[in-house]
Amino acid sequence: MRILRHTSELTDADRGCVVALGNFDGFHRGHQVVIGEAGRLAREMGLLLAVVVTEPHPISFFAPNAPAFRLTPFRERAQLLERFGVDVLLVLPFDKDLASMPAQTFVLDILCRGLDAKHVFVGYDYRFGKGRGGGTDVLGYMGEMEGFGLSVIKAVTVGLEGYAGEVYSSTVVRKALQNGEARKAAALLGHWWTINGRVTEGDKRGRTIGFPTANIELGESLLPKLGVYAVRVRFEGETKTVAGVANIGKRPTFDKRDVLMEVHLFDFDKDIYDQHLRVELVAFLREEQKFDGIESLKAQIHKDSRVAKIVLAEPENAVERLIAPTLGGYLDLFPEPHIRAR
Repeated sequence: MRILRHTSELTDADRGCVVALGNFDGFHRGHQVVIGEAGRLAREMGLLLAVVVTEPHPISFFAPNAPAFRLTPFRERAQLLERFGVDVLLVLPFDKDLASMPAQTFVLDILCRGLDAKHVFVGYDYRFGKGRGGGTDVLGYMGEMEGFGLSVIKAVTVGLEGYAGEVYSSTVVRKALQNGEARKAAALLGHWWTINGRVTEGDKRGRTIGFPTANIELGESLLPKLGVYAVRVRFEGETKTVAGVANIGKRPTFDKRDVLMEVHLFDFDKDIYDQHLRVELVAFLREEQKFDGIESLKAQIHKDSRVAKIVLAEPENAVERLIAPTLGGYLDLFPEPHIRAR
């Protein structure tokens, strides 16, 4: 997948493509329908599949001090899109110029002159341009004038218990994670939710009590419910996973206040400082608590580790139950086109 930051970087080979527009934070099952249908048509037409996103997220631009909310910061989102089968990812810098760009100018400059889009796919609620003034109506009439097709994907609803009837959205996934429903969040996404980050040097207290941990700052990732989780960890560039247990919280036993993720990997003793890890949250085990001393803390970590190993061994939590989606897998699952609103 080619990642481009400006339309000037597009080559002739990139242009004349099928384009999916959206933010795609989380790349949940609803997003997969939008890009999956774009990919279906791209294959039928023998064209490249391009996705256009902005970075940073508009919310981060307009409210830079807002709490972290991203389900998939750029690195993770790009990896998901590449695995899915996207050919070109155009990442537009969301700055003052883009924020003030009229919707019609966006269509002419980005979609027409830049990408020479032959067909555009969006979700039913897609908005763009200055003041979010553009929507499917603008794309529709400009497509007729400029010669590109438009498909608007209808709302895709959830069938999971507790969420039945709700529309797949990043908001629904955030709600699940903030409620500690890690497994349901993964089911809504169609892949395990992951926190990405580099291992930073901490107090090294874990080593002294027999439970060394990898400390990872959450950065711009959403803060899920604080507590202890059964996790799987992938190292950069590797497919193999390592099982573990993680605490996400403020470590009240040691009177800490900043939020940190501490991951203890089972049967693992390598030095991994400064390495980039992808930590899959599989199941919430318990809320964070303050202990009256080191011995009671150690006893609880032993218990958490035993429970985590049992949970990770359950068939529904097997890594292969929710592998990152691909276009081929999507087309196998939905051999006929998804119903479109236009």
